[in-house]
Amino acid sequence: MAEERTVSVPSSWMALSGRYGRAVARACDISMALVVLVAADYYSAEYDSVLGSLMALCLLARRRFPATVLAVVLALSIVQFVLYGRPDFQLASAPASYNVAVLFAMMSVVHHSRTTWMPYLAGAVVLLTPVAGTVGMPPLGIEPFVDLQTFLIFWGLTLTVWLTAFALHTRRLYAESQAARAWHVEREQEQRVRLAAARERAEIARELHDVVAHSLAVMILQADGAEAVLRKSPDMAQSALKTIAATGRDAIDDMHRIVRVLREGTPDSADSGPPRRLVTLDEIEAVAGRARAAGLSVNVSVEVGEGRLSPAEEMTAFRIVQECLTNVLRHAGAGAGVDIRIHEEQGTLLISVVDDGAGTFSGRGLGGRSGGNGLVGMRERAELAGGSFEAGPRLGSGWHVRASIPTRTK
Repeated sequence: MAEERTVSVPSSWMALSGRYGRAVARACDISMALVVLVAADYYSAEYDSVLGSLMALCLLARRRFPATVLAVVLALSIVQFVLYGRPDFQLASAPASYNVAVLFAMMSVVHHSRTTWMPYLAGAVVLLTPVAGTVGMPPLGIEPFVDLQTFLIFWGLTLTVWLTAFALHTRRLYAESQAARAWHVEREQEQRVRLAAARERAEIARELHDVVAHSLAVMILQADGAEAVLRKSPDMAQSALKTIAATGRDAIDDMHRIVRVLREGTPDSADSGPPRRLVTLDEIEAVAGRARAAGLSVNVSVEVGEGRLSPAEEMTAFRIVQECLTNVLRHAGAGAGVDIRIHEEQGTLLISVVDDGAGTFSGRGLGGRSGGNGLVGMRERAELAGGSFEAGPRLGSGWHVRASIPTRTK
């Protein structure tokens, strides 16, 4: 099973969600609006309260429509300066402290923007707006009304607010990216667990097929032979019954091991009973002996140096040979000849199993049905080991199976 990983999401306080998060966001919007209203109340010009109230009202929608709110607040500020610059009577105060609404609106655009260019555009517009106050608007009869000191103070405040908002914006994007990464890691972990479970089920299915199919094929043929010679040759019948018993005991041992894997998830845990029986190439001769007892003529040639194969490679080779003998017993029957050759050549284990198809079944097969699962299992075993597999009928009669498995040098 894949190791569990937990990816922390920084600044979780910035990503409040649900009813609590909405309440905090609404409280922040109302607080900003109240700051603008209180600031506008200090001025006595005719339209200060109206302009301040409109700016405060716009700030309540700053999260949903940040760019629109900034545009409206800037427009109200321009109206404010136009009313302030009237030569006959000043209808508004400028600059005024309630112009902090412009900074609040700009901060909203920078922090809540979903595009890369919008924060820079908002900052540039707000920084360039006071330039009009320093040069005036001669076509409208408005003289310059912003001195250099006020201009520098406004620029300093604007840059400070913009940098703070941009830092928060960057932090929010980072937190969202980390949250998305954590979500993808969790999904990938679940997928790895599902794939591991699927591989384990496939491995158990192959083990079950190899153990049950081979053991039952040998036991059925031996039982048929014992029944045929029971009266004529009791000794042969007794030998067949002993082979049936031995095959059944080995099959039960393997089944117990597989059941422990299903129950406990590991075949080698300390409390899982007897240790797992390692399958080696030496057991090929034992399987061949049972096949001979069932009536096959088996020739085995193993030319592999001692200690040259890993346990997994020996298991793969053994299971492929076992399945081949099972197929010969099922589809050719007693009397068939089988030639098994296993040898190592240039770092590759070569497995060849050839039968002549001359058994008593010769085409009709044991049970009258060819399921094909054995070939699929052998191919999967060879490919999982990084090798190749091929099988098919021979010219004339019989069947051939060839597999190659890369080996590791010990």
